[in-house]
Amino acid sequence: MNTLTGKTALVTGASRGIGRASALALAKAGAQVLVHYGSGAQEADAVVAEIRQAAGTAEKIAADLRAADGPHLLAQRTRAIVGGRLDILVANAGIAGAATIEETTIEQFDDLFAVNVRAPFFLVQQLLPVMCKGSSIVLLSSLAAHAALGTLAAYAATKGAIDTLVKHFGAALGERGIRVNAVAPGVVPTDMSSFAKTDAGRNFAIGIQALKRMAEPDDIGAAVAFLASDAARWVTGDTLHVDGGSKL
Repeated sequence: MNTLTGKTALVTGASRGIGRASALALAKAGAQVLVHYGSGAQEADAVVAEIRQAAGTAEKIAADLRAADGPHLLAQRTRAIVGGRLDILVANAGIAGAATIEETTIEQFDDLFAVNVRAPFFLVQQLLPVMCKGSSIVLLSSLAAHAALGTLAAYAATKGAIDTLVKHFGAALGERGIRVNAVAPGVVPTDMSSFAKTDAGRNFAIGIQALKRMAEPDDIGAAVAFLASDAARWVTGDTLHVDGGSKL
């Protein structure tokens, strides 16, 4: 179903994991996809190649979202490629870090907020001039924003901030016809969540879920593609929990 044919999309952190799955899902639906990466150039090339092999359109695009000017540079590079219109922004790039309250350093805390909160905020700001009626913004929240999970206090705080931004962005941009939502995955075995790849991690995840299997990145990518599509045209300012019924 080519529901996004003719649309342009930027997916940050799209070289692997949930970002990769989101880029592939959007491309499968017909969108031209910009595959952003920070350091994994070869992985980004592989995503672009996979999209093109399936007769889709994609390009890779680089920027360091830890840097203060990273979102601004990424927005400039995006606008140089798409011209005057970006239909879909998926701000997926993020970092995680487990540490107790006592062990958390200022540097760790600042890095988490720089990538997970500051970057999507200013990326939205810088791309607004090329987003218009019908555009969709999808941010990445987390189960950790809604339930206490291990030693993730600082990381969870960044995702709680995303849930708040979704509401404020949704309210502010509704008059322009721009929708803003988030997806909140549960435990997904990706490189950013290596614990979920262990036996203990799998047992923990399945133990807190209503649906008794491990999540796949494609499960989350499908939800992202839904929120980006016209099928979700009456959904904005919301966080969609895509977590297999975790912590019900």
